[in-house]
Amino acid sequence: MTSRWTVAAPVLGVLVLAATWSAKDPPVLVVVAVGALLAAAVLAAVHHAEVVAHRVGEPFGSLVLAVAVTVIEVALIVTLMVAGGSETATLARDTVFAAVMITATGIVGLSLLTATLRHRVATFNAEGTATALATVATLATLCLVVPTFTTSRPGPEFSASQLAFAAVASLVLYGLFVVVQTVRHRDYFLPAGGGPEEHAAPPSSRAALTSLGFLVVALVAVVGLAKVESPAIEDAVASVGAPHSAVGVVIALLVLAPESLAAWRNARHDRMQTSFNLALGSAMASIGLTIPVIAVASIWLDGPLVLGLEPMQMVLLAITVVVTSLTVLPGRATLQESGVHLALFAAFVFLAFNP
Repeated sequence: MTSRWTVAAPVLGVLVLAATWSAKDPPVLVVVAVGALLAAAVLAAVHHAEVVAHRVGEPFGSLVLAVAVTVIEVALIVTLMVAGGSETATLARDTVFAAVMITATGIVGLSLLTATLRHRVATFNAEGTATALATVATLATLCLVVPTFTTSRPGPEFSASQLAFAAVASLVLYGLFVVVQTVRHRDYFLPAGGGPEEHAAPPSSRAALTSLGFLVVALVAVVGLAKVESPAIEDAVASVGAPHSAVGVVIALLVLAPESLAAWRNARHDRMQTSFNLALGSAMASIGLTIPVIAVASIWLDGPLVLGLEPMQMVLLAITVVVTSLTVLPGRATLQESGVHLALFAAFVFLAFNP
């Protein structure tokens, strides 16, 4: 059942967003209020996503949340790139890379920690999880690693034809995965364990559609309020001497908060497969939808579009793919695997602020 606060928080968040979007230097009280509304919008988004997921079932529920967040995130990236000019040349790369690392190390690690502490061993479907991981690894390599080594353009950039190829390949791979996940091999992506909520009556179609609408409103509030908070985040990052790219990491953490909380709650109920669907599905959607949109937007965007990762980032991506492969292939994981993923997540965050 939808609570009053889960309706009020997204609506109020959007209203405050409209009032503060163009504010250059908001007062401290406004920044604090925006932060509080941001947290409330995250919780509301998770609630509405769970209502929709309960109605449509897995893996459609995870897909709805991952795609909804990514679509709004892509709109935010394009908006910032249009407004920022050449200073945002690496924004798409930094955001997509941060999304992959946060989901594959942070969300996966947190979910594994939660599940293994409560149930000793986390179980999931290796077939579906390995398929998702293979797709994420291919997309990340094609769109973020290959540009560093191409020679058609100076620097880690794609030529126009190379960018078009990467965009089409990303869309095809992501579309193929959605078909496999929801039609041909849907059973590969269903939770291996059960939870007490499985026996609860699903909400009505009207309630699910209402929650879907408020989910979109809540996600607009989350991403928009994160953008409003970005000047304060930039000041905080600059005050500790961190590079500007760390701002993208903080914003990505805020934007991915709904998936993080939803994955954690599913792991508590021994639905680790759903947590993996959320984590890897978000990483996949982030690449598969961002790169095609950026490819189209690059027609009118000024300045270079840097997609190639730096050497340290490529090392972190490589070890993440290897470790995640070793985690998912057995179909079972213990507390040790959660520690490994969280150590990689901590390394990613630490090196983002102290490269």
